[in-house]
Amino acid sequence: MRILVTGGAGYIGSHTAKLLAAAGHHPVIFDDMSQGHDWAVKWGPLERGSLSDAARLAEVFASRKVEAVVHFAANALVGESMTNPTKYFRTNTLGTLNLLDAMREAGVGTIVFSSTCATYGDPVRVPIDETHPQSPVNPYGESKLMVEKLLRWFGESYGLRWMALRYFNAAGADPDGEIGEDHDPESHLIPLVIGAALGTRPPVRIFGTDYATPDGTAIRDYIHVMDLADAHLRALDRLGTGTPSQAINLGTGRGHSVREVVDTVAGVGGRAVPAVESARRPGDPPELVAAPARAREVLGWNCQYADLETIVRHAWAWHDKHR
Repeated sequence: MRILVTGGAGYIGSHTAKLLAAAGHHPVIFDDMSQGHDWAVKWGPLERGSLSDAARLAEVFASRKVEAVVHFAANALVGESMTNPTKYFRTNTLGTLNLLDAMREAGVGTIVFSSTCATYGDPVRVPIDETHPQSPVNPYGESKLMVEKLLRWFGESYGLRWMALRYFNAAGADPDGEIGEDHDPESHLIPLVIGAALGTRPPVRIFGTDYATPDGTAIRDYIHVMDLADAHLRALDRLGTGTPSQAINLGTGRGHSVREVVDTVAGVGGRAVPAVESARRPGDPPELVAAPARAREVLGWNCQYADLETIVRHAWAWHDKHR
């Protein structure tokens, strides 16, 4: 299929484009390049444009004869969303509405959406399954939850077929070393820890050492970016064979603490990681871990790179090569 990959010049989008091409699909990258990279566009043509530009979207759908959409394009910094919610609702929510309207006008009826565990807010139980209440605690999570509601109503009213994949913590890099993670600013823990070890970033800050966890630091579920990409490919395939539209968690089902990440990076890199302990950040829950049973049942999906050491090793190789 000819698949429009919005945000396909970014981190998860570029890894997904690689797998789509390997599976015989034809990805078309749609990106405004505000956060994407030219070097990450390797497996399909780049169409520059913004989700706010309805005319540009219509032009690309027509000229590229798009048959399905995988939608990554979004702003994703929780802290920034608290200080600039307008940006997040305009880009993430209204931008997606423009995309859905363009799809409907072009007769494209299938989309896989990049959602987030941030739609759940502070967990009332762990691990978190898809029936967990959704009560976001920041505009980023709220903007993504609003998109999930748009998808549901477009499905009810227009017959849109969709899946919303709720990621936990994306991490790692392409095992072949062709692409990897490069954010500015960087907010993900593993590249921050690797940067501290390599001396390309300041000492990593450990926010909170008094949580009710085994070592006092916060626990998160880290999932390899290639496993995320694989889930998108499977979601497209399942929608094509009649699987009902739905939301699905993507995580390993196992959590790792901040100290465990720091120790793993030190072990993989063979060097100490400079670190500074700080107070907790407001709104950081002690533990976020997925219950991934639905992904296994619906998508036939299992993590190929489930262990933290492998995730860190692939990320280390990328950052060491490109520092």
